[in-house]
Amino acid sequence: MEIRTLGNTGLRVSRLGFGAAPLGNEYGGMDDAEAQRAVDLAIDSGINFFDVAPYYGRTLAETRLGAMLKGRRQEVVLATKCARYDVAGFDFSAKRVTRSIDESLQRLQTDYLDIFHIHDVEFGDKRQIVDEAMPAMRRIQASGKARFIGITGLSLRMLREVSAEAPVDCMLSYCRYNLLNTDAAALDPGGLINASPLHMGLLTVAGPPAWHPATPLIRDTARRIVDYCQGRGVSVTDIALQFALANPAIASTFAGISTTDEVRQNLRAAGSAPDSEILKEVELLAQPARGHIWRAGRPENYDPNMEYECQNLIRLLPMN
Repeated sequence: MEIRTLGNTGLRVSRLGFGAAPLGNEYGGMDDAEAQRAVDLAIDSGINFFDVAPYYGRTLAETRLGAMLKGRRQEVVLATKCARYDVAGFDFSAKRVTRSIDESLQRLQTDYLDIFHIHDVEFGDKRQIVDEAMPAMRRIQASGKARFIGITGLSLRMLREVSAEAPVDCMLSYCRYNLLNTDAAALDPGGLINASPLHMGLLTVAGPPAWHPATPLIRDTARRIVDYCQGRGVSVTDIALQFALANPAIASTFAGISTTDEVRQNLRAAGSAPDSEILKEVELLAQPARGHIWRAGRPENYDPNMEYECQNLIRLLPMN
């Protein structure tokens, strides 16, 4: 497994990361024993970067991951988040951020985090995030409870504007660098983490979960890619993951994992290159969706100049 340095943090992270949202049953139920085997196999195979949040499963994912990392905490780079706790449950206040770190540490059965992120910044007031939440994050960092701090979100505008006013150690962008959308390539690459290389399930044979916010154009484009890959006898998930992992400016890409089969499949994809002719055709099929994304968060935080199909599509969804 290739190891990369995360921005200026000095953290050495695996190019392929373990996205722990499935441990919160965000994509359906899971077997605890099998998930434990998946965590162990991932670590044994060189995957050392784990990402979770109190929002995933409403603390369930953190609780499960904490138990599964028992005895192996020092082998991984561990990241979690604050400020989002339910579908419409956001709190960017300094008081809540400060309380959140202690709650997460308890669930994760550790006395420090490697990275502590503010979750989905597009749902917050920018002034509160910059003037209240970020100073609280730096105090947490100074206390030793988190080695580094960052922000996550769908809106590239908010990632840019928040980090410009309150510099962060790293940032996580989701659904903005994969076959269907490559806008995150325009971000400052320092400390950039990518999530949702399968566009939250769109680039899979099974298709997305019921709550997925994608517009019809994005869904139809994804389905054409899936159908093309099936027709050529190749795995669309492999192609999608290989595409995301190929960008050297991205330190790590998180893929959601909860089974040993998923670990093996992702490792196999990460260890090989896609067929260049198939990838070329897939990228052509993806073009109609490029430059399109759904709306999320506060209207004032939307990305400017983006193309939206549905003017009133403002959704609060269980992912990142």
